[in-house]
Amino acid sequence: MKINIVARGKIGRSPEAELVERYAKRISWPLKVTELPDTGGTAPPPSATPSRDVLLDERGRQLSSEEFAELLGRWRDEGVREVRFLIGAADGHGDAMRSEADLLIAFGAMTWPHMMARAMLAEQLWRASSILAGHPYHRSG
Repeated sequence: MKINIVARGKIGRSPEAELVERYAKRISWPLKVTELPDTGGTAPPPSATPSRDVLLDERGRQLSSEEFAELLGRWRDEGVREVRFLIGAADGHGDAMRSEADLLIAFGAMTWPHMMARAMLAEQLWRASSILAGHPYHRSG
C-alpha cells in the first residue's frame, strides 16, 4: 500500500523537515510527500485505485495509535492501493473537500501548525507500520 502525504506549504530545511525525514526512512510502506503552495494548486489524483483520502482536520475523529494502525491494516487487507493524507494550510480545508474525504482525523482538540502536523503524521505512520508488523507496542493491554 502506497502512502502519499499531500501538504500545503513548503517545509524547507527545518526541524519539522528533519523529523519527517527521520520517520519516513522507518516506514515500511512506499511513501511520497507532495507539497502544494499555500493557496492554489490541486492535489494530484491518486496514482492507484482503490484509494482513500484522509484529511487532517480539527473536526476529525481522534484515533489512538492502535486504532489508526487497525484502520490502515484493514484498508491494506481490503486491497486499498494508496492512502492520501491531505494537510491543509493555516485555514484548513474547505467544506467541499471535507465532504468528499473518506475520513477526517484530528490530532486532538488543540490547533497544531501544519508543518508540525506533517511530522506528527509521519511518526504515527511509522508507529502504525510497526504495530502491524507485530513489534511489541508498549501501550498495549
